[in-house]
Amino acid sequence: MTLSAKELEFNKNDDAMRLKIAQLERELEKIYLGGGQKKMDKLREKGKLSARERIDLLLDKDTEHIEIAAFAGRGMYEEHGGCPGGGVVVVIGYVSGKQCIVVANDATVKAGAWFPITGKKNLRAQEIAMENNLPIIYLVDSAGVYLPMQDEIFPDKEHFGRIFRNNAIMSSRGIPQIAAVMGSCVAGGAYLPIMSDESLIVNGTGTIFLAGSYLVKAAIGESIDNETLGGATTHTQISGVCDYNSENDEECLATIRDLMDKIGAAQDAGFDRKESIAPKKDPKEVYGILPKDRAKPYDMRDILKCIVDDSKFTEYKKDYGQSIITAYARIDGWSVGIVANQRILVKNAKGEMQFGGVIYSDSADKAARFIMNCNQKSIPLVFLHDVSGFMVGSKSEHGGIIKDGAKMVNAMANSVVPKFSVVIGNSYGAGNYAMCGKAYDPRLIVAWPTAELAVMSGAAAAKTLLQIEVASLKAKGEEITPERESELYNKIKDRYDEQISPYYAASRIWVDAIINPTETRKVISMGIEAANHKPITERYNVGVIQT
Repeated sequence: MTLSAKELEFNKNDDAMRLKIAQLERELEKIYLGGGQKKMDKLREKGKLSARERIDLLLDKDTEHIEIAAFAGRGMYEEHGGCPGGGVVVVIGYVSGKQCIVVANDATVKAGAWFPITGKKNLRAQEIAMENNLPIIYLVDSAGVYLPMQDEIFPDKEHFGRIFRNNAIMSSRGIPQIAAVMGSCVAGGAYLPIMSDESLIVNGTGTIFLAGSYLVKAAIGESIDNETLGGATTHTQISGVCDYNSENDEECLATIRDLMDKIGAAQDAGFDRKESIAPKKDPKEVYGILPKDRAKPYDMRDILKCIVDDSKFTEYKKDYGQSIITAYARIDGWSVGIVANQRILVKNAKGEMQFGGVIYSDSADKAARFIMNCNQKSIPLVFLHDVSGFMVGSKSEHGGIIKDGAKMVNAMANSVVPKFSVVIGNSYGAGNYAMCGKAYDPRLIVAWPTAELAVMSGAAAAKTLLQIEVASLKAKGEEITPERESELYNKIKDRYDEQISPYYAASRIWVDAIINPTETRKVISMGIEAANHKPITERYNVGVIQT
């Protein structure tokens, strides 16, 4: 049977997406190895489980979970031997039926030492816990601050000390914190388990002290071994620092599950949920719908039909401001308001054709009104990014694009309902901001393997930077041949393309995860479930908006 041109295009797109997903899975497999098999073997020789094994034992069997910032540190700190996963594993999952955050130091990565990205990842975990009133469990096994980089992790506001400040704030807000010392816990890091509500320590492997035996000897001349100085017996029988003494990792994790089982139910925010209905359209069809060539148009409605319940949604102002789709729908039963960029050519009110993926004045105005409506009705917001930015040029400027764009940003930034962002394709410039980029506090922000985050596309940036580079070289008297100009362009574009990849963003925790597109429903559903733990107490107020 001969395939139509549309079917051939679908198959090419599908193949391209599957290749990207295969790459994602290969990259994750590397991350899951942590510091390598030899380091894993050494842990087991000490009777310890790895960070991921601990988490697997702790979480309820056969339940979903979301890993946060798995790619943190990817490609960074190579001169220090690297820091895969940021040296810590963070998941949102379920323990004894309670949704919570689990943070586990990976002792196979520099003995669990804290790099700058480790601090950022831990702070992100605490931020998620505080935003959603989620219990947080720390599985501690860390050598403390990585001293060669102490100036980048120790003194600033968003550095190591912020962790303990957050411990105190969460305790004051009644957010449960449980810490298990399952390995080293030294220096300033020793405060984390003790600033938690309850702490456990594993006999023979867990130690807590402000200074280890070598430093004690050097500082005050006292000779003492680490176990006597700060082991399980010391801290459960003498100092009273820890509350529970466990014989091994397994017993410790079982005790945590028992403690979590007794936690009372929290008041919820009342977000509406009905019985979940699977999409009529197979979620894997997004593989073929999203074009391999990012310049080609596609209808975002086809993507939505693969994500929302029963493939049904109700569009708000369908025929106005068509470069943004605004719609009410359900995702895994949860009521949501969707703001999505539209990539097909559309007509405005005057019958003029508009480029897809660009935000125009009428689209920004529509989105702002829709966002206000969702806040009025206590409906969580979901933003699907594939945006090149706001429309430029004299016509747009004279029409007040800056004013209308500011209206959309204002309405979105002041939202009191939880916001979730999924970067499907482009997320460029001010379009990223308007569509609830990381700077605007989405409860979760994830990317598909096709995502690109930057001020502008690689090609556009390379052309701009090339002009500057060529002008500079000519000013120095250099003659620029077409071949030299092409060489410069490719060099600039290659460097910029690396920076706009989703892996570059994920390594720096600009996004919380890179996901298979078919996981989108799960991420949004678990995100709203988490957000539902925290009632909305703020009044929605957008401040001053020019109209």
